[in-house]
Amino acid sequence: MSATIEVFSDFVCPFCYLAEQPLADAVEGTDVQISWQPFELRPEPTPTLRPEGDYLQSTWQQVVYPMAERMGVPIVLPRVSPQPYSRLAFEGFAYAAERGLGQRYTEQIFRAFFVQQRDIGRPEVLTEVAAQLGLDADDFRAALDSGRYAATHQRALRRAHELEITVVPTILTNGRRLEGMPSAQALHELLDGAVALR
Repeated sequence: MSATIEVFSDFVCPFCYLAEQPLADAVEGTDVQISWQPFELRPEPTPTLRPEGDYLQSTWQQVVYPMAERMGVPIVLPRVSPQPYSRLAFEGFAYAAERGLGQRYTEQIFRAFFVQQRDIGRPEVLTEVAAQLGLDADDFRAALDSGRYAATHQRALRRAHELEITVVPTILTNGRRLEGMPSAQALHELLDGAVALR
């Protein structure tokens, strides 16, 4: 039986995107599975941030871009303004995860936003990503339009609330918890603990 680490993230959080590769590297060659879990930093109707605003401009220049450069990860501050809500993208995630494609969907949504600067709040953008993964585009779009996975997503958010998730990424395994962008050493210690406690 493999161990699982849960990663609570938001598709509009650059640190969640930057954590993706170190997480994949850390579990490579192990039987530890990554389970992505949704968390909305700014759920509707909370206003989302604008990329031209001082907060995002300073955060990206002082923290995100230097970190990404050190890691060798391509990333840009998306021009989409205001930033999209992530609810619909997460409903799409629930659809993909049910079909065993949650990990790949997560990767592609991050890239769509932080590399291609696409508006991941738009159902047509999400549907294109789903189609590229081999999912049924018509059924996926119908699921988004009808809210078929809205309840699934809300249950996931309630669980995050019960677990007192307030920061993304937050990584949980076997009662251990890492909040914020993890160092490689912290990740390996966490995973070593996960494997030992199985």
